[in-house]
Amino acid sequence: MRRTTLATALYLALLFFAGVAVGAFGLRLYTMNSVSASPSPEEFRRRYVAELRSRLQLTPQQVDQLQPILDETRQRHRELREKHKPEFEAIHDEQVRKIRLMLSETQQAKYTKLLEERENQRHLQPSHH
Repeated sequence: MRRTTLATALYLALLFFAGVAVGAFGLRLYTMNSVSASPSPEEFRRRYVAELRSRLQLTPQQVDQLQPILDETRQRHRELREKHKPEFEAIHDEQVRKIRLMLSETQQAKYTKLLEERENQRHLQPSHH
């Protein structure tokens, strides 16, 4: 009888620690950022300015001087993206064309659907431009 009690106690202890391990693993998975959503441009800028203000001990006057610099940089990035947008689209279109050539008709239909779904998802995401 003594052996059965000891075995039962060991099994219960093993079960308890297994539960703790599974719980800790589950908590880790739950708290992990599985898909890290990018902050909006405004949120990114706010964080960036706050970091510069804090780490560099910027004065209020320097923060005011920083704002037009960031505005100009944003505008220049936007202009560069727009200027090269046709080139990026041409590269993408060529990729799609080459992929379609290697697919069967059934696969092409599925690929078309996949592309449409991706395009819809892209339109649903907030713009970062």
